[in-house]
Amino acid sequence: MKREIMKDLLKWKESNHRKPLIVHGARQVGKTYSVKEFGKQNYDNMIYVNFETNKELSKQIDESIDVHYIINKLELFFGEKIIPGKTLVFFDEIQANERALTSLKYFCEDAPEYHVIAAGSLLGIAINRENYSFPVGKVQMLNMYPLSFQEFLMAVNRENLIEEIRRHFETDERMDNNLHELCLRLYRTYLIVGGMPEVVQTYLEEEKVIAVLDVQAMILDSYVRDMTKYATNSESNKIVAAFDSIPVQLAKDNPKFQYKVISRGATSSLFGPAILWLKNSGIVNQVFKVNPQIPLEMYKDLASFKLYMSDVGLFVNKAGYPLYQVDLSSQPTMISMGPLTEHYVANELKVNGYEAYYWESEGKAEVDFIIQRDMNVVPIEVKSGIQIKSRSLDLYRKTFQPEYAIRISERNFGFENGIKSVPLYAVFCI
Repeated sequence: MKREIMKDLLKWKESNHRKPLIVHGARQVGKTYSVKEFGKQNYDNMIYVNFETNKELSKQIDESIDVHYIINKLELFFGEKIIPGKTLVFFDEIQANERALTSLKYFCEDAPEYHVIAAGSLLGIAINRENYSFPVGKVQMLNMYPLSFQEFLMAVNRENLIEEIRRHFETDERMDNNLHELCLRLYRTYLIVGGMPEVVQTYLEEEKVIAVLDVQAMILDSYVRDMTKYATNSESNKIVAAFDSIPVQLAKDNPKFQYKVISRGATSSLFGPAILWLKNSGIVNQVFKVNPQIPLEMYKDLASFKLYMSDVGLFVNKAGYPLYQVDLSSQPTMISMGPLTEHYVANELKVNGYEAYYWESEGKAEVDFIIQRDMNVVPIEVKSGIQIKSRSLDLYRKTFQPEYAIRISERNFGFENGIKSVPLYAVFCI
């Protein structure tokens, strides 16, 4: 599968100020595969160390984190010469060896000529370090997410649609209706499949969406196992309870995360660390309420937020959506498509590098997302179908008078009365 992260990895390789790189993200988003492919395509050879499975070598590196000692041990173990600029050293699951993580500092300071990439899930990296410090300022960090809709189009051999969608996004010109409907069908398929690489691969092999359910369930189970592995019994119970509450939280009329939904008497002091754990693990995407002033980060309300799962397909599975109805061009009114559509948009914005927020007016009006583009604060209204009336967006525009607004729906491209119409399948263009 083609992944956009390859471009970032190549920039890192060619940088004159290169530091050791840590690629991190939730479990099973494709970190190992992508880095290995990058190594095969751009280096003469690659030294691959998995610290979870290679206990013998991990134990040897525990003895000393002197760079030259480590290089010597690696060369002896693999029987290959490590040549600066020609060899990629890849430390996988680095959270399993804290000393190896700390050694990245010394690769930066004492031997910057070596090309070193480490990968690990935030489930491990986010743990409080008891013995060794994280190499702050001595490494470059790169987030990796599940496949975006754009990457999904590439995976299903519809790459030709990407430039066509971008062209219409830039010009606001209506797309041919047949092509528009095709893109919407692909979008609905993506809602069900999501972007976890193994799930997408299963869909490609089986050519039917029903085949992905077992793989998604397996990934969800692995997340829960990690919650119990990387936390105490008391902490893990809270993490699992908070995670399980996400579909219920978003089904409420007010989708703001409420601790009392988790359990009676639940408070932020009891469950706040669990929320932070889920966020740092990459499993969830946290979107805060904001007073729309620049810079948005300075005006967010830390006590008011919504939680979205980082993969829309996993949310469909966890929430138990009926797949055949998600796939319909016109969903029955009893199907709660709003939370699902918001999940998709929140994750697409995250992949595009935006920190998304939302706006609320005394509990009477809400704009789904607020983003900052240079000096513009842009409100984004999300509609799951073709009905686009929105009192909330009208109130926001009247109150704050933004330069323009974005409305995401099943409607075709267009620009009218200061509102840019963006079809659901074109969010990656924002």
